[in-house]
Amino acid sequence: MKILLSQVEGGFESKGSKFLSFLTPFSNFEALSLTLRTKHPKAVHFVSASRYFDEYYHIIESFDDDKEPRGSSGMPSLNVLRGEEIINVGVIIVRYFGGQLLGVGGLVRAYTAATQNAIKTAKTHNLLQDFVMSENVELEIPYNKLSLCEYEAQKRGLRVYKDEFLVQSVKIRIEGDRNILEKFLHQRCIEDLKIIH
Repeated sequence: MKILLSQVEGGFESKGSKFLSFLTPFSNFEALSLTLRTKHPKAVHFVSASRYFDEYYHIIESFDDDKEPRGSSGMPSLNVLRGEEIINVGVIIVRYFGGQLLGVGGLVRAYTAATQNAIKTAKTHNLLQDFVMSENVELEIPYNKLSLCEYEAQKRGLRVYKDEFLVQSVKIRIEGDRNILEKFLHQRCIEDLKIIH
């Protein structure tokens, strides 16, 4: 699976109708939707689709046809995100009507192409990267083991955060790839340490 590093744009035009696509990390999805409605007051539709992990790593998906014919816009856009295996992402396609009806088939093609074009832009600018399932663990560690623990964690690409300095120990949080973190927790440098969470 892939994640998007920053927002990108794409688009498509069919029989005078313009489809402006905005692909964004899911954390910015709702804010972007509000911004686009303000920036494009003459647009007739704001179609959207999203995919993200919840706190249990279940994939949550949504789409909205925004008054386009059912199945003609939101679901085809979501299917592109699924096909590209992009997660924690949303896409909003702003449509300006060009005067001619496109029919359901034409709309499916247009919304699919607009979403694909935004993804193509992301690929061109190397803004898609592999998704890493990240977790964190909290430890209480004596000061005399802190340096070794930090060294071993960072050597494996894990991030260490010092949360609280106590009298004889430090509460730290170690974050990173779930599999690497599990292996790290079985290393000698953290034997007999108190795992808080």
